[in-house]
Amino acid sequence: MSAKRSIFEEVGEAGPRTPEPQGGMIDQGRGGARRGIRAWLMVLFALVVVMIVVGGLTRLTDSGLSITEWKPLTGALPPMNAADWQAEFAKYQAIPEFQIQNEWMELADFKSIYWWEWGHRQLGRVIGLVWAIGFFGFLAARNIPTGWTGRLLLLGALGGAQGAVGWWMVSSGLKGSMLDVASYRLAVHLGLAFVILGFIGWYILMLGREDRALMQARRGKESKLFGLSTGWLHFAFLQILIGALVAGIDAGRSYTDWPMMGGGFFPPDMMLLEPAWRNFFENPGLVQFIHRITGYLLLAFGVVVWLRGRRSAHGVTRRAFTAAFVAVLAQAVLGIMTVIYGAPWQVAIVHQLLAVVVWGLILRARFLSLYPQAQSIRG
Repeated sequence: MSAKRSIFEEVGEAGPRTPEPQGGMIDQGRGGARRGIRAWLMVLFALVVVMIVVGGLTRLTDSGLSITEWKPLTGALPPMNAADWQAEFAKYQAIPEFQIQNEWMELADFKSIYWWEWGHRQLGRVIGLVWAIGFFGFLAARNIPTGWTGRLLLLGALGGAQGAVGWWMVSSGLKGSMLDVASYRLAVHLGLAFVILGFIGWYILMLGREDRALMQARRGKESKLFGLSTGWLHFAFLQILIGALVAGIDAGRSYTDWPMMGGGFFPPDMMLLEPAWRNFFENPGLVQFIHRITGYLLLAFGVVVWLRGRRSAHGVTRRAFTAAFVAVLAQAVLGIMTVIYGAPWQVAIVHQLLAVVVWGLILRARFLSLYPQAQSIRG
């Protein structure tokens, strides 16, 4: 109980101090090193983007089958002497790609494609190492915020799965009469890379604000806009998968006229293969046609989402949806240029990199529709 105060006590005199109000349950969890973890995730995000670009260049230079074994640990070391190089070259000479397509290659030619694939795999090891050092370091220091251990562990699990999927993809091109990896396995490999990138990006955005601020922002969720942006994100992901199918069979170089294909709306011989389902994965004309039509539909749906986004009450959200739409529009234009110029590797890799930008900007717009950023009335 507080002590009784005299009726003659001066009002200005200091009395017993009133305890300061305590925070609610939301403030009692372990805050953790949010800034440090966010910076670590930004490094991982950048590395995954580089990995996607290097993977694209590995595919465009036909280097993906140059290493015919999967050795997650010992494979980190490249050939160290002439005998090692000859042994690796001999393994490559035993697969269909060399026997049918690249019999002209000498050891020097093999080395040029070997280094691309080795660099691709080495970068994957670096990403895994950066994740492990960061995760176990923050875990040992007890600096992971409450509720985030499972999320960060998920990234490591997905990264491990990606390595296994990568070998599953490569192994498809080492037997029979295959000259490249199976296109649908390439699509799974690229799709998982974008899933990992999406999770990392979402976590970076979440860690940019305190939990209390996120919960307060969630009350202003723009449900209609969030639903549309979620559909837009999934639609973009579908187009990315179809793009991987195009890359897997070099379908981007099959028809270089636009807006027609081979002089007509539909490409000739679009259902040439048997059974019929194979055409949707292996017929260059049909696969490119599907990629074109999906691109048109994605752009049209983007107009709808953008117009709805312009009606948001939050300026940051409006700008985010505008940026995402501009990126989609630029990607559509670049896609047309890629076709017209016969998909040279310089244009094709920019097309793939811009897909990463589109993915990230749509993801950010979706986040802001779920967690609107507070602003002053004047702002």
